[in-house]
Amino acid sequence: MKHTLCIIKPDATRRALTGEILALIESQGLKIKALKWLHLSRKEAQDFYIVHKERPFYSELVEMMISHPVTIAVLEAPGAVEKYRNLMGATNPAQATAGTIRAKYAISMGENSVHGSDSLENAQKEISYFFSQREIF
Repeated sequence: MKHTLCIIKPDATRRALTGEILALIESQGLKIKALKWLHLSRKEAQDFYIVHKERPFYSELVEMMISHPVTIAVLEAPGAVEKYRNLMGATNPAQATAGTIRAKYAISMGENSVHGSDSLENAQKEISYFFSQREIF
């Protein structure tokens, strides 16, 4: 079994979609192994998304991520990273496959409702950013 990180972003938590998104995740065979609700500080958002620092959307991303609390989860399944990324759908909701989280809930490319790790290596780093081993069941 492998793990991946899921963040339900402020645009979705603000619209009270956390339960619907988590239910969709579980219905696709991804098990929730850890869960928390946080209001990220500016520094936490900046540090978490540091890989995008040189990209033109970085400041907007940080502002969006600190605008409202987020729900953060560790998901488990065989091939968890790929399975969750497929369920998330394309970053641009207009290009997301019907039935994916972003096709159903995203507002725009910037407010695309969810984040997911893009590799197993990054999943491990991202999970340890938010969770201790003791918090993962």
